[in-house]
Amino acid sequence: MKLLKEFKEFAVKGNMMDMAIGIIIGAAFNKVIDVLAKQVLLPPLSLLSEDVNLENQKFILREAATNVDEVAIAYGKLAEVFLDFLIIGFTVFVVIKAMNRLKRKAQDSNDTSVSTPKDIELLSQLTELMEEQNKILKTLNASK
Repeated sequence: MKLLKEFKEFAVKGNMMDMAIGIIIGAAFNKVIDVLAKQVLLPPLSLLSEDVNLENQKFILREAATNVDEVAIAYGKLAEVFLDFLIIGFTVFVVIKAMNRLKRKAQDSNDTSVSTPKDIELLSQLTELMEEQNKILKTLNASK
């Protein structure tokens, strides 16, 4: 019974929804990166390398015979996966950098192009009033 109660609290607090949204966005982002890597970036690289398909590259240690399977080190697949990793890493870096730039712009109090929410505006005014009050109190205390 306690397990069901804990699960209910977990689901109601929003953790499950946040996790589900993250997984869905991650899966969609993975598809975008996969197409970017395999359909956009790898074909020009293939042209530069005279149409060599990385996935099929391997070092053959033993040729296949009638009753013996081929033994090979498939370094091409590793190179392709590593290139995908670099593309994904760089793309995530660019997306996060853009999001951070937008976040800084939204938090910049001097930027007039972004409207400040009313509650933040009121808190800023309250802070300014408190600072002004503290200055007046300090001058009064200093004069005594």
